[in-house]
Amino acid sequence: MISLLQIILLGLVQGAAELLPVSSSAHVIVAEKLMGIDPTTPEATFLLATLHTGTMFAVLVYFWRKWAVRYFVGTVRWRTVLVQLVIATACTGAVSLGLQAVIERIFLGTTASPGQIEELFGNLPLIGAGLAAAGILIVLSGLKRRNSDTGSEVSMGSAVGMGLIQGMVLPFRGFSRSGSTISVGLLARNGRREAEEFSFALAVLLTPPVVARELKRLLKLNASEAHPLHFLHLAGPGLIGMACSFVAGLLALRLLSRWLDQGRWHYFGFYCLAAAAAVLALAAGGL
Repeated sequence: MISLLQIILLGLVQGAAELLPVSSSAHVIVAEKLMGIDPTTPEATFLLATLHTGTMFAVLVYFWRKWAVRYFVGTVRWRTVLVQLVIATACTGAVSLGLQAVIERIFLGTTASPGQIEELFGNLPLIGAGLAAAGILIVLSGLKRRNSDTGSEVSMGSAVGMGLIQGMVLPFRGFSRSGSTISVGLLARNGRREAEEFSFALAVLLTPPVVARELKRLLKLNASEAHPLHFLHLAGPGLIGMACSFVAGLLALRLLSRWLDQGRWHYFGFYCLAAAAAVLALAAGGL
């Protein structure tokens, strides 16, 4: 049974790390391992779905006015952005599903189960490698645009690029979604705020399918349990976790926007590189 204190801690970790470019999956998995929580249990899966929902609400609350100013200024502009978001999301789906199918066939065989896939993507050395790769990308994009205060709006080309990189990193724990998409936007010479706002607009489209996938996985896991859980008694703790991830997400977004505006984006990359070293050290220690 996950305690209330563990739920609060995981909510804060998920909310902050989900919206900062430091990989929430890496931080949550390490936190769960340190607290002795099995992330494959129905209870842990239910909690993860509620935490994702909390961070989605944080994104909506934080960015709604900014999106209204940038995207809802006219029918033509709104249609252009909508088409960009749809095409970028389609690219994400095609790349992510295709990459996962290739990994399943080559590394796990045709009889791979969801549990095997989660175990492969959730092992600490692979998480450390993902953090390191994200760190390098963030540092490169941040240093390249460090002294550039201006930039272009997100074009169809950069939207496709952000969608493709998003699809490439989704299967891998440790490779930050926001870190990779914003970095691609910066390398495409988009403005800092333009890249940030488009990246999180993509996240809003992506989060409901992610939550739905977690809920589907939850139902399968619960059906296979000898003593299935009744989730009504988890509703209260789940709401507490959601509230924690919501508050932590709002604070994280404030920090992210401030550091982007101040040209400190590459600092997140240095953090990812340090976190990668820490994760690999934990793996070497047998965690």
